Parts: sequence; structure tokens; C-alpha cells
Amino acid sequence: MPKKRSENTRPQRRDPAATRKKLLTAARREFAGSGLAGARVDEIAARAGVNKQLVYHYFGDKDALYLAVLEWVYEEIRAQERKLNLEGLPPEQAIKKLIESSFDHLAAHPDFIVLLNDENRGGARHVRGSRKLEAMHSPLVSLVSTILDEGVKAGIFRKGINPLHLYISIAGLSYFYFSNTPTLSAIFGKDLSSRAARQARRRHVVDLVMHSLRP
Repeated sequence: MPKKRSENTRPQRRDPAATRKKLLTAARREFAGSGLAGARVDEIAARAGVNKQLVYHYFGDKDALYLAVLEWVYEEIRAQERKLNLEGLPPEQAIKKLIESSFDHLAAHPDFIVLLNDENRGGARHVRGSRKLEAMHSPLVSLVSTILDEGVKAGIFRKGINPLHLYISIAGLSYFYFSNTPTLSAIFGKDLSSRAARQARRRHVVDLVMHSLRP
């Protein structure tokens, strides 16, 4: 009579969601460290602790995996913005929270800057092919537009501010600081990566944008 297979020897079922998350996490580190051109599928699989073939099984190829990582890091920002619950807040408070959130997110996720720099060098080829990313951004611009309109009606914001350009300015004022911290620190002879320097920059960005909105 054949022996029963013990509990410890039963083959474990694959967890597709967990495996996919492991691969995305490993790929995010690899792409941030080596860029798309330098990243290796073998290294991604090794970091994730899975067979290399699973990369192709779940994502198709390295470029598709790279796009999945980009969509992930963008979704993190959108999720953070949704948590702010800007709808219904006084206009000034809403914009201030958006500025602070943008700054704090970049401070907490330096790999986002590295990944975007790499994608921009490639002409945004992957981002252009993503329907998810376009859908993520449209609601945000609409919300900023609504907040600006409310501020104009309340007499606290000036007329004629383009919501898209405002959002780009908010993102750019923080992005440039973090993406260029090493060179800026060297040029001005000051450690701009220190906690005190970051807090000062955060206050400056908030103050600069809020003053630009006033009538």
C-alpha cells in the first residue's frame, strides 16, 4: 500500500499575486539602480527568488516589466493624493496640502526620481504607451481646477491660473531640488540633503506657490 504524502512534502501552490509583487519589487530596485538598459532579467529574478521564466510569464518582456514599475510608482503618488481628501477643504488649505504632499512624497521615494530621469532619457516611450497613466492624471488636474475656481470666487486666488501648469510648477519646484541635490550641494557648498535644509526648502516651496496665487 503506497505511503501517504506527508504535509511537508506536498507541492506548494503558486501564489500569482505574491509572485508578481516580488518581481515588481525586485524590478523597481534593479531599474532604479541600473536603469532600463543596464537592468538584467536574471538579476531581477534572483532578487525576487523566483525562476527567470516567471518574469516572461507574468510580464512578457523586460520593457513590459519596466512599464509596470513606472505605473506602480505613479499610482503611489495618486494614492497619496487621494488620501489627502482635498474635496471640501478651503481652497488655500487644499493647495497647501497638495504642495506638502508632493514634496514629502519625493523625499520618501528617491527611486521615483531616478526612474523618471531614465524614462525621460528614453523619450517617455513607455509612458506614452500606457493608458493607465493618462487615466491617473486627468482627475487630478480637474480637481485642481475646481479648487482654483473656488478660490477665485472666495476672492483669495487671482484669476487666470492654468491648473495644469500650476501642478507642473508644484511638482517641478520639489523635483528639481531632489534630483539635483548632489550638484546643488557642491556648487553652493552646503549640504542640501540635511533635514534642516529639506525643511527650509519645503517651507520655501509652500510660501512661493501660495503667494503666486494671491490676487
